[in-house]
Order: sequence, then structure tokens, then C-alpha cells
Amino acid sequence: MRAVLWGGVIVAGLTAAQLAAAYPPTGSVQSDEVAALIESVRAATLRFEDVNVALTEGYIPDPSGECVTAAAHGMPAELGAMGIHYLRPDLLGLTVTAPRVDGTGTHTDFMNPAILLYEPQEDGSLMLVGVENLVFHKAWEAAGNGGPPTLAGRNWDYMVDDPTTPAEEAHHFEAHYDQHLWFRDNPNGNLEPFNPTVTCQHHKA
Repeated sequence: MRAVLWGGVIVAGLTAAQLAAAYPPTGSVQSDEVAALIESVRAATLRFEDVNVALTEGYIPDPSGECVTAAAHGMPAELGAMGIHYLRPDLLGLTVTAPRVDGTGTHTDFMNPAILLYEPQEDGSLMLVGVENLVFHKAWEAAGNGGPPTLAGRNWDYMVDDPTTPAEEAHHFEAHYDQHLWFRDNPNGNLEPFNPTVTCQHHKA
């Protein structure tokens, strides 16, 4: 049983093949609104192409050391990867890191994102390929919000783990909404969570 909401649609009880069919590649065509948004966010975060700048500004590598792929989280491998997450604990409002990460964060500003997404390169360097924001479900509701955040008309993805499955649907976080924004062209759509043009093949855990 999956307990994941993607693009406003709950995906539950589907096999990997059915999940792939539910999220077929849509091509690289995107609206002018999304294209303009991507370029503005890219310009605002250009300095983070140097991961050392990100470190000096308070981002830390995901303590799990994981380079996230769809396959590792029970999704079809053809959906691709997210890469390595670099987090700003203050923007996420992190309060607890075990047994699951939790916090009070309701930060939604993509010009100052809470999470940076890096793809490991063969030479050991990291390439900035996108950004992400994440708000915790309880904190978001406590702030008076009756529905998920939206970006360019798209509902953020709702992620919650299903303890009855071996997969880790919520990436070791408490229930939350998250939204990715890809600088690298994503055939699934540049606001979708996984990107098949991103790879973890050069990741050294």
C-alpha cells in the first residue's frame, strides 16, 4: 500500500508498473510561467553551484548520506533520481532527527530554498541540478492552512510513510509537503519530484 500524493493525486496500492503508467513522460514542454520561474530561481541560487558557498551559508549534506533514487524508495526506476540533498535546518525548522525527522518549518520561498539538490559527478564534484522546499504537515495546518502549498498552480506533493511496507515513502521524515524545481530539463515535468536525467551512479556513500 503506497501512501503518497503526487501532483494532487493519491497513489495507493499500485504496482511499480502501474505507477509508471500513472506518471508517463510528458516531454520537456512547459508553460511560460514555469520557464520564467525556473530562470528566476536559477539566477537567485546561482552562487550555490559552488557547494562550498552553500556550506558557508548554513546548508548541510543530508545526514543519511543518501543520493535519492526512485528505485530505492519503491518507485519505478525509470522515474529517475533526486540526487543528494543539502538542507538548511533553520529554514526547515528542524526539531527532531530521530526516529524520524520532524520540525516546525513552513518556509515556501524558492528564491531562498530550504533544500539544494546536487548530482554527484564522476570526478567527485557536485552539480547543482535543482532546489526544493519542504513544510511539515502538522506545522502547516497549525499555521492555519487548509490545503497544500501550491507552486505555479501545482499542489505540492504530500509524503507520508506507510509502516506496513518495506519501502520508505517519506524519506525518513514525518508527514510533509514538498516541492521540487529542476534546473535540468525533466521529461516528467520540471516541478515533478524525480528527474530521469539525474543519476546517482557516481555517488560514493
